[in-house]
Amino acid sequence: MTMQEIRPTVLVLTALPLEYAAVRAHVDEREELVHRDGTWVEKGRLPGTPWHVALAELGMGAERAAALTTQLINWLGPEAVFFVGVAGSLKDDVEIGDVVVGTKVYEIHGGKQTPEGFQVRPESLPGSHALVQAARSAVRDMPDVRAHLLPIATGDVVLADATSEIARFIRRNYNDAGAIEMEGSGAAHAAHLNGQLNALVIRGISDRADAGKHEADASGSQKRAAEQAAAVTVAVLHKHRPREGSSDSEERPHRHGDGGATYAGDHIDFRGGTFHGPVTGKSDGRR
Repeated sequence: MTMQEIRPTVLVLTALPLEYAAVRAHVDEREELVHRDGTWVEKGRLPGTPWHVALAELGMGAERAAALTTQLINWLGPEAVFFVGVAGSLKDDVEIGDVVVGTKVYEIHGGKQTPEGFQVRPESLPGSHALVQAARSAVRDMPDVRAHLLPIATGDVVLADATSEIARFIRRNYNDAGAIEMEGSGAAHAAHLNGQLNALVIRGISDRADAGKHEADASGSQKRAAEQAAAVTVAVLHKHRPREGSSDSEERPHRHGDGGATYAGDHIDFRGGTFHGPVTGKSDGRR
C-alpha cells in the first residue's frame, strides 16, 4: 500500500530526540508535513498494520504538550494519541528498562494552599480502555519486555532526589503511581477535550527518580528505555484496530513545499498559500 492510499492515522508524540528516534525506526515511507504555524511532523506507514503514524517531537512540559497536541489533533484528525518516552520509577519493583503503560495519568500539582497546609485536589484521566486492553494483550507476547500497567504521575519537575519533599508528596498522595514524567497529562487532556480520542501514555524506565539519575542516564539507560517504550507502542498498534469505515481522507494536511494548500474531502483550502494567476477547480462528481 502506498502513501497515497487510504489509511487511518494515529498520532505518536515524544518530548526528546532519542524518544523520537526510537519510534521513527519503526515507521516506513516517511514524509515531512508542516503545520501553517510551524509544527513539523513525519507521517509514514507502520508495517504489518493498517495505520499511518504521524510522529512529532514537542519538547518538554505538560502545558506545551497540551497546546501542541490540540493543534495536531485539529490538523491531522487522528483516531488515537500516544505519548511515548522515558520516565523515572516510583516503585521498587519497577526497574530500569521496564515499561509502564499508563492506566491513568495524574496531574500532581493541583490543590489549594490553606493555613492548615496544602490540600491536594487530585486530577486524573484514565488511559483509553481499548488501548489499555490492547496493551495487556500485546505485552503477553513480548518476553523481552517487563511491562507494568499502572498510573503515571505528570509533574513539572525532574525528580532526582527520592528523599525530597516533592517525592514524599507523591508517595503520600499518588502512592499507586509507577512512574513520573512531564508531558502525559497535557497530551491526555488534549485528547479528552478534542473529541474524547483514545489516548495512552507509554514510558520506559530510565532511572529510579533518585540521586542516581545522572549515573543511570550516562550509562545509556534513556536510549534503552525509549526503545522499549517504542516497541510496546508498536505492539499495541498491531493489536488495536481502526474504527469501522475510518480513513484519513477527511483531512489531508499539505506536504512541505505544497505552497500552503490543504486538502480536505471535496475541497481545497488555499489559506496561507500564494498563487499567481487564476486557480481553476473541477469536481469529479464523487461523494
